[in-house]
Amino acid sequence: MKNTTVTKVKKILGTEQAWDSRDLGCDIKFAKHTQPELALEIDDSLGLQMISIRLNKELIAAFKVIGEHHGLGYQPLMRDALQRFATAELKSIVSARAASQKKKSLPLTKTAGGSSKPIKKAA
Repeated sequence: MKNTTVTKVKKILGTEQAWDSRDLGCDIKFAKHTQPELALEIDDSLGLQMISIRLNKELIAAFKVIGEHHGLGYQPLMRDALQRFATAELKSIVSARAASQKKKSLPLTKTAGGSSKPIKKAA
């Protein structure tokens, strides 16, 4: 039987909340630049791609106010807003295409005048 030593790490109470409230980890004296290769690896692992975009100053200012209110930076907030918009639009497109396909696949019936029209399903 193999003996293993387990080191217990003492958890500091309230640290999680201190990180969330930015009481911990937000001092510039503890910040440092990441090596460019590591930054690229991080972006790649998160599926991020840097882009360049020009936005109205008023829009950026609005996102800064909203971000400050929610305790977020304006760029992550913009990324979240764009993700939400894209997800909603894609769902809308898929829904519209599904409805169009469903409409095309409805069986036709002949009317007294000889024209054809789709049979409507009862609600």
